[in-house]
Amino acid sequence: MKPVIVCVDDEKVILDSLKTQLKSAFGSAYTYEMAENGSDALELIEELHQEGRCIVVIVSDWLMPGMKGDELLISIHGKFPDVITIMLSGQADQESINHAFAQANLYKFVKKPWSEEELVGDINEAIRLFQSRNQEKL
Repeated sequence: MKPVIVCVDDEKVILDSLKTQLKSAFGSAYTYEMAENGSDALELIEELHQEGRCIVVIVSDWLMPGMKGDELLISIHGKFPDVITIMLSGQADQESINHAFAQANLYKFVKKPWSEEELVGDINEAIRLFQSRNQEKL
């Protein structure tokens, strides 16, 4: 089974853009899963875990209805500490970013609008970091 990259954003156009950019950069090496809010993301991640799928990277927006991105990533890190996380936002405050770095082991913060080259580079670095830490899972 292919490893999984999960993207979480409440704007479908952002998810579509991320999926297109990821497929262009990484092709069929990964499965790309999208969720439109934190609770859907947690449910999706749990389902993938139960199926034995390897989640490598999660890219999450910060400002979403219901659950903010830092809260989501902290929750994910508590259950799945090996997953590498990236927060993508144009509105996150410094306190929330610091909170995510401290409590969710956030790997990178990327400001919207993002540079495709920068984001793909960050995700590529995150994948390499995951691989170096988790050879047995891949």
